[in-house]
Amino acid sequence: MKKYYPFITLALLLVLPMLGFSTYVMHIFILLLMWATIGMAWNLLSGYCGQVSFGHAAFFGIGAYTAGILYSKAGVSPWFGLPLSVFVVGVFAFIIGLIVLRLRGPFFALATLASGEVFRVSAENMEWLTSGTLGIMLQKRLWVSKEPYYYIILAIAVTTFILMKYLVASKLGYFFVAIREDQDAAESMGINTTLYKTIALVVSGMITGVAGAFYMNYMGYIDPHIVFALHDVSIITIMIVMVGGVATQWGPFVGAVIMVMLQEAVRSIGSLGALHQAIFGLLLIFIIIFLPNGIVGDFRKIKRFFGLGRVRA
Repeated sequence: MKKYYPFITLALLLVLPMLGFSTYVMHIFILLLMWATIGMAWNLLSGYCGQVSFGHAAFFGIGAYTAGILYSKAGVSPWFGLPLSVFVVGVFAFIIGLIVLRLRGPFFALATLASGEVFRVSAENMEWLTSGTLGIMLQKRLWVSKEPYYYIILAIAVTTFILMKYLVASKLGYFFVAIREDQDAAESMGINTTLYKTIALVVSGMITGVAGAFYMNYMGYIDPHIVFALHDVSIITIMIVMVGGVATQWGPFVGAVIMVMLQEAVRSIGSLGALHQAIFGLLLIFIIIFLPNGIVGDFRKIKRFFGLGRVRA
């Protein structure tokens, strides 16, 4: 039965816009799919390959600005930024990889964090290209309704899911896991760890960049503080996968649902201010202590806690 879950889920997602949901609900669905896509991208690099990144905002922002600059400087439809971002972000991810993949563990994480901040500061100061802190705004949107945007991000998310499933099950996936478990042992077995870590980083970056380009088209406005934000992009991405389940296929989807709904609930209150960051932090601490493998990874433990099933010894 489990093998039919992806098809059942896809069928449900395809008919959602036909159920007459409000514009706000459709907006939530679009955000869920976008963040699930980013979560799957991060999961490939950090969950399966073991290279924990705090800098995915760099790839998201580069993808968003690829679409935005096409529109503002070349007068080209920002939708062309989706395919172009694959190439542009891939090049930048490769260059970043040449620098940060020389490091391991917390040093790698700090280097990726710094890379995101470098691109944010660069976008703020390169006003001739990015319009600086004024940002880039689309004067005319291609569609007013949410449905076309929903189906576009659904196609991106489904393509990403299939790609992740294929990569993880391939020889590349076994190399990624070997590197995650013990890089030195993997090297002693003849695995070119630098090559495969670079592949994971580039693929992860390109997918995140496509999500960033979609964000530019969907929201119609970007600035450096939005698309290169450490907390609102990089940290949220990490929390989505941690909550849903690291190195699991469905973890990013489950985590995206929880985090997006929690964000919207906090935003609706409006008076919490910076306290919402403390709420997210407490949630992450709870997950790390009680569900270290995330909701999907520890689903049997959750079922056993509520008496819904037994785990065989």
